[in-house]
Amino acid sequence: MTSQLFTPITLGPVTFANRVFVAPMCQYSVAQRDGVPTDWHLMHLGSLASSGAALVMTEATAVSPEGRISPQDAGVWNDAQAAAWARIVGFVHERGAKAGIQLQHAGRKASTYAPWGFEGRHGTVPESDGGWVPLGPSAIAYPGYDAPAALDAAGLDKVVADFGAAARRATAAGFDVLELHAAHGYLLHQFLSPLSNQRDDEYGGSLENRARLLLRVIDAVTDAVADGPGAGPAIFVRFSATDWADGGWNESDTATVSRWAAQAGAHFFDVSTGGNVPASIPVGPGYQVRFAQYVRSLGEVPVGAVGIITSGAQAEQIVATGQADAVLIAREILRDPRTPQRWARELGVDDGALWQPQYERARPR
Repeated sequence: MTSQLFTPITLGPVTFANRVFVAPMCQYSVAQRDGVPTDWHLMHLGSLASSGAALVMTEATAVSPEGRISPQDAGVWNDAQAAAWARIVGFVHERGAKAGIQLQHAGRKASTYAPWGFEGRHGTVPESDGGWVPLGPSAIAYPGYDAPAALDAAGLDKVVADFGAAARRATAAGFDVLELHAAHGYLLHQFLSPLSNQRDDEYGGSLENRARLLLRVIDAVTDAVADGPGAGPAIFVRFSATDWADGGWNESDTATVSRWAAQAGAHFFDVSTGGNVPASIPVGPGYQVRFAQYVRSLGEVPVGAVGIITSGAQAEQIVATGQADAVLIAREILRDPRTPQRWARELGVDDGALWQPQYERARPR
């Protein structure tokens, strides 16, 4: 069988062996709270890179200490962190996969308790317990969290510079993809949405103004990549295509800003939804694919689809019918780290090249 899912795709300067990508997944596993990825990250990402997926993405990786979701997040704001990532990138490459890093600033959702190990404590970590004052576009709290301090001009310049410096370190560490996290209610998404951005300066109000910070960040990242060796990594942007709330960010805005981001130098758009405000979301198989298709069609940009994609036939249909150019999987590959190999067999594709030689004896015949 000829499978579109298992054909190569070129995005910017990088060619991927197939269109099954591993999405970023938060791990909250830096026990030392210093942002340096650990052996857990090596094991986790190395295992997923052994699956046959063409691209493996890190968790949301903070560009500054104050950009972490929790004190246990990984970062790439210093050279020690970059060196630890370089070891992991090398291992992922040895497994035959491309390595991507998701660059992140959590904004008003920063300094929160990790989801385990804190005796049921939730919300903002106080400074007395190792937390810090979160930052945002406006002094509007995410429900249940402390209100952030609104970023001033100097703070905005620092955010842009932090993304640029993180991109430079990540490029030097060997990453093939830099993904800017503008989804799930984190800082760049907070600026995009009128529900969290109520500024009256050049960063608030109109769509052009609300997109200004993201476009500045893309400029800083493309400049950093241009300073590196060779053609540099591909630049992805992850969007939440809708806030699932009246008056919020929506798929039309996403398509428009995707087009602007592509003109600024981004190569691919990873389309998710939600996370900026509490909302009732109709979760079900492939529930976010229609948003990816909308952004692909209206924005005229290459996109990835996410959200309860669990079978080879489902993933193949998404790609083959032009709903998306690739699929990104998360929980499914945690449940079954052989998912891409299984999907290839389901589709009648020879999966021999997807197996590590150490595991080839276990390959179903």
